[in-house]
Amino acid sequence: MRIGELARRTGVSERSLRYYEQEGLLTAERTPGGHRDYTEPAVARVRRIQELYAAGLCSSKIVRLLPCMSDSDGGPAETADEFLVSELTAERARIDRVIEDLRRSRSLLDAIIDTAAAPPGRGHRTPRPR
Repeated sequence: MRIGELARRTGVSERSLRYYEQEGLLTAERTPGGHRDYTEPAVARVRRIQELYAAGLCSSKIVRLLPCMSDSDGGPAETADEFLVSELTAERARIDRVIEDLRRSRSLLDAIIDTAAAPPGRGHRTPRPR
C-alpha cells in the first residue's frame, strides 16, 4: 500500500510515517517509480508505535524495543529477552509515577472546584465522591 493509504488507515500523518522510516521504526519497499510500498503488517506496526509513543517512550527506546515485540498479537516475540523486561519495567515505573502525580493534581483541582462552586457564605462543601 502507498503511504497515503497507510496514513489514512492508521490516522498517522504521512510526515510522521516518513519520520518513523527515518528513525528505523518502519520500513517500506520502493516501487520502480520510487514510491514507498508498505505491506499489510505495517498497519499493526504503526499502531504499536503510536501506543508506545502514547505511553511516553521516545523513538530511540521504541526502535530498541520493537524487535522484541510481535506486531500481530501485541505479545512478546521470540526475541524478547531480559533487556525487554528491564526496559519495560523501568517504563512502567515511570508511568506509575506520572499517574500518581496526575491523581494528586486532580485531587487538588477537585478541592478548588468544590470550594469555588460552594454557594456564597456557605464555605467549603463536602468533597464529592470520586
